[in-house]
Amino acid sequence: MAKASKKYNEAVSQYDHERLHEAPEAIALVKRFASKRFDETIDAAFRLGLDPRKADQMLRGTVSLPQGTGKTVRVAVFAAGDAARDAQEAGADIIGAEDLVAKIEAGFLDFDIAIATPDLMGQVGKLGRSLGPRGLMPNPKTGTVTTDVGKAVSEFKAGKVEYRTDRYGNVHVPIGKASFEAAALLENYQVVFAEVQRAKPASAKGRYLKGVSISSTMGPGVKIDPSRSADSLD
Repeated sequence: MAKASKKYNEAVSQYDHERLHEAPEAIALVKRFASKRFDETIDAAFRLGLDPRKADQMLRGTVSLPQGTGKTVRVAVFAAGDAARDAQEAGADIIGAEDLVAKIEAGFLDFDIAIATPDLMGQVGKLGRSLGPRGLMPNPKTGTVTTDVGKAVSEFKAGKVEYRTDRYGNVHVPIGKASFEAAALLENYQVVFAEVQRAKPASAKGRYLKGVSISSTMGPGVKIDPSRSADSLD
C-alpha cells in the first residue's frame, strides 16, 4: 500500500473523518482538500447493501449531471450511413464500423464512451475482451446501444455518466471538478443521490444505503449523512 502524502495526512487531521456531515459541509471540505496542481475530479461513493453476485442486485444505468462533469468526453460511435452522419453532426470524436472494430482490435482505446447502433453489435461483441474490462462495451441499459446515436452523443457530451456496482456492491459516480462552484457540485450530487435511491432493486433486502462519502482524486473521503441528503432534495 502506498504511503499517504504529507498533504493527505494534513487534510485528515483537519476534520473528524468518522463524523457524518451534511452534503454542503462535506463538499466545502473536499474542495478545500483538493490542493493539487491539476483540477481534481470530485467523486461520490455509495456503499450499498447489495449482493452483486446476484444478477437482480446489480445496478447499471446512467444519470445526467445538470452541471456537467467538467471533463471533455471522447465518444466513439459504431455506426454507418445516416446514423454515422448523425453521430458526426452531434460531435462524436471517432466514427466507424468494421474499420473501427479492426482499429480497436489493434489496440486503439483513446475514448471514454462507446456507442453503437443495434445492427453493428454483432461485430462490436467481438471486442468484449478489450472493451468489457474497461466498462466501455455498449449496452442497451445505459443507452449506448441505440438507433438515435446523435441524441446519445449529445447527452454524453453534455454530462451524462454511467454508473454500475463494483464487485463489493459499491457505486462510484463523478459529480464534477474541484474548480466547480460548491452549489454546482451540490446540485450534481443531489441528482446522483436521487438516482441511486430510485434504482434500488426490488430484490434488495435489509438496509440499502449503508454509507455515502465524497472525495477528490487525491484527497481523503468525507462521510455524508444519507438521511440529511434526502432532506436536502425536498
